[in-house]
Amino acid sequence: MVMRAGRGLSLTLAALTLTLSACASTTESNTGRTATEQLLLARASDKAIEGMVLPLPLGASVFVDDAYFQGEGTRYAVSAIRGAISDAGFSLARNKDEANAVFEIRAGALSLEQMRRVFGIPEMRIPINETFNVVSLPELSVYSHRDRVGVAEFSGFLYEAKTGAPLGAVVPMIGTYRIRSHKAFMVVSWGQQQAQPGRRDPGSSWTEF
Repeated sequence: MVMRAGRGLSLTLAALTLTLSACASTTESNTGRTATEQLLLARASDKAIEGMVLPLPLGASVFVDDAYFQGEGTRYAVSAIRGAISDAGFSLARNKDEANAVFEIRAGALSLEQMRRVFGIPEMRIPINETFNVVSLPELSVYSHRDRVGVAEFSGFLYEAKTGAPLGAVVPMIGTYRIRSHKAFMVVSWGQQQAQPGRRDPGSSWTEF
């Protein structure tokens, strides 16, 4: 009886242990772009609008028309353009009726490019019969590097809000942001692996125009 009671107690403790040691899991959402890809586009957008100049007197009110500025990642770019206009000494109008000028913006490019260079034999897919079935051969390289580049190109033109008369144009503004990673013998990696978020001075997030 004692042995049976002890065995029953052991089984009970084992079941209780399994119950208490339940695992927890998390669910992650997958967006259209990775964080690194998003940062590449954001940094390229910031670089594109550096030094942007509008042919207007300081203090003029500008309405930014982004109706034709469409695509993934464009909302950040539009905000960057609005910030550059404000930083340049112009005021932002809420609509065309309140503006001295309308700045219609457009995106020539806002996307990613990737290039990989291999010193050795790259990965290949070779057909093996008449039905074009293929076999994949792995890469055999001594050294390789990969560039991931965010590319942004913006332009636009200005016209008078009330009359529609042309005031000038902004030539294409181009910005790129690149990260490069290296690999030796397909194993040893070094270099920048991902884009880093923007930096700020410790203790303050405020910058005065």
